[in-house]
Amino acid sequence: MAEDCCDHDHGPEGHVHVKGADSETAVLEAELILEDDSPAIPKSEIPPVGELIGEFLESRGYNRRRLALAAGAFAVVGILMVVILQSVIFDEIVDDIKQDLGIYERVPVWERGEWPYVTDLPHSYVMEFGPYSILETENEWNSTHHFVEFTLPMTEGGSAPNGKVSLGLWLPDVPEGTQVPVIAEFGPYFDETSVQTGPVEQPGTWLGGMIIDQILPHGFAFAQVSVMGTGRSNHCMDLMGNAEQLGVDAAVTWLGTQDWSNGRVAMIGKSYDGSTPWQAATFGNEHLATIVPISGLIGVMELMWKNGSSEARAPFMHNGVYGSYGIDGDTEDIGNMCPDYIIGPGTGVGAWMWGGEAAGTYWKERYFLDRVLANYEGSVYLIQGMHDWNVDPHMAVPVINQLKDAGIDAKGLFGQWDHDYPDRPDYHFDRSGEGRGREGYPQMTRFDWMQDLLEWFDFYLLDEGEQPGLWIEIQTNQGQWRLEDRYPPEGMTTLALDLGGALSNVAGTTTILPTGSTGPVYETAPLEEDIWIAGLPRLHVDVTTATIGGQIYAVLEDCNENGSCIHIGHAIMDLRYHEGGTEEQTWLPLFETINAKMEFFTMDVQVAAGHTLRLSLASTGEDYLPASTSSVVTIQEGASSNLLLDLIDPSDKLLFDPPTCTHNACTDWTNSTS
Repeated sequence: MAEDCCDHDHGPEGHVHVKGADSETAVLEAELILEDDSPAIPKSEIPPVGELIGEFLESRGYNRRRLALAAGAFAVVGILMVVILQSVIFDEIVDDIKQDLGIYERVPVWERGEWPYVTDLPHSYVMEFGPYSILETENEWNSTHHFVEFTLPMTEGGSAPNGKVSLGLWLPDVPEGTQVPVIAEFGPYFDETSVQTGPVEQPGTWLGGMIIDQILPHGFAFAQVSVMGTGRSNHCMDLMGNAEQLGVDAAVTWLGTQDWSNGRVAMIGKSYDGSTPWQAATFGNEHLATIVPISGLIGVMELMWKNGSSEARAPFMHNGVYGSYGIDGDTEDIGNMCPDYIIGPGTGVGAWMWGGEAAGTYWKERYFLDRVLANYEGSVYLIQGMHDWNVDPHMAVPVINQLKDAGIDAKGLFGQWDHDYPDRPDYHFDRSGEGRGREGYPQMTRFDWMQDLLEWFDFYLLDEGEQPGLWIEIQTNQGQWRLEDRYPPEGMTTLALDLGGALSNVAGTTTILPTGSTGPVYETAPLEEDIWIAGLPRLHVDVTTATIGGQIYAVLEDCNENGSCIHIGHAIMDLRYHEGGTEEQTWLPLFETINAKMEFFTMDVQVAAGHTLRLSLASTGEDYLPASTSSVVTIQEGASSNLLLDLIDPSDKLLFDPPTCTHNACTDWTNSTS
């Protein structure tokens, strides 16, 4: 987790359209399309499906006389049999026709594995051609550039009250008077030499190009927007603070009120760009119809602190990492200076020392979820990697349930990848490892994702198609996908394993030293049957401390019969927050026993019969800092110190397989392990 919170990935270049055919044909057609500069075929010139079916029937030897004779024969058998047989025969014929013509029929997620998705390329593709071409402009990217001006409070300093947001815009070439919705990505990575990105008018290679190539032709506009203090947007780069939020909201309003706009705006992006949708949703803006946060932040402090414990990057992350974006030695630096730019770094150190908001409202200003739940009236398609080392999955779980409880249409896609998109097979392989997602590869790669986005945007931006299923698609660490109505799921059974009992102490100690990386180790007997752990396991453990302070880091592993173990989950807690939440507690050291109510990061894990579970306790781990209030911690074993695992019954679940990945990274790995 020591890397920047909100990076971006330069994905593959070369964006093409393909349709639902076999891979070889689709690739060939894609190459031909790239070389073809002819305009898109107008809808009026596309033959209706009925005509295509008629031509197909004639080509296969079906004629009216033969069909009439067949109908007469069926009539003799009986009206009921006629209906049944005609239905079966017609369905079979139509299915054959659709397959031959490459016509994709929208199907539920559990049937997509049976459709001919193209899965050997660097990312996913829609299964349906859009009828519109891009509206050409004077530049090479067919975009236009705009500034959105708005008023900033004088308290924001810097260039206030004159806020200015820079954006690039792409439009489809639709009939005059047609209004279209817009999909937008907001972030700090456009026009920034420090990260070697092009201007905001140039499609981003990580996401923008894919949307322009595949979604825009279906009647959508697309925009890229630079947040405050980055690119050509003015003011300071104050890391998701009030000025940035106001600029995001102003740009959403501008996009929703242009003559070409139907008034509906969607926001999508990963990491930092996945945090700006949450910011926008706090305002309840009438134009913001849907958001697709991918590994985005529900709050800045929540990124780097868990149960009061601090990541190593936390004290210096705030504005320090992004400092070069606003203060870089040019003539605009004076206009970019604002109070939060100075306050940020000090607030980070203060949070590590004292656990929270030492002074002011820096963290409160940068927490979004409470305002989203109160104000937002759109929908959310929430995407999260279960092994995300950068933006941990507690940004999505139990957030997805909180959205649903607030009456917000919400769908989740939670796979075993790390800080990434759902459809990048080479990245998924390179960034996974044993116990860190590799066991779920290549099933984790979702080549139906772009089609999923199209169907989501069609419904929520154009009122077209059926409403997407508002479920959670969740993948276990062993690769199995299933559907859940909520996550963590409801109706689970809880397995309680007490320390010193069902979890035997195999290390011979109960002491955690403040500077040590080792401590007690507990292990179960071999499991008598397979178990399936889901959601947020808990460790409730009685402890005594030498001082008011101390920290516990817990690692849970799955160990096979040979003693080889893989990581399946971890938890951490600064004991000043042993009751959970954000309020500090005090106690009488040495004499008073406290119960630390720890919660693991989200996991969805299959453990086979014959394997054992191992729980290791230390003062710190991963890339967390030692507690600022160090202390010797002594574990009290017994009935009130236990590991609580929530188990699901897979026989009650809808399991499914996504389209099979045939990218060489997938096939090479599959062949090497088969």
